[in-house]
Amino acid sequence: MTFVVIDNCIKCKYTDCVEVCPVDAFHEGPNFLAIDPDECIDCTLCEPECPINAIYPEDDVPAGQEEFVALNAELAKSWPVITERKDALPDAKDWEGRPDKLKLLQR
Repeated sequence: MTFVVIDNCIKCKYTDCVEVCPVDAFHEGPNFLAIDPDECIDCTLCEPECPINAIYPEDDVPAGQEEFVALNAELAKSWPVITERKDALPDAKDWEGRPDKLKLLQR
């Protein structure tokens, strides 16, 4: 099993999670993070670090967010690894908890 970043991360991109990842499974895009399922070791360290609850175990991804399982795998292949915390996007607070942000994902 792997962990999955869901749409609440889009346009927020908090990176508290990347510092605790022991295997460098996180990849960074312009306004979203993705977890590489081939690297993730299911250590559970990242999930509680996310301040907006945007990380879930693959088997517990909320209803309507299932497409993010495949999306994380796809994006992790082309985005660079991120291992150090960065500031969130400037208007992250404005986007926290907004639904249906997939159309805003920048690849």
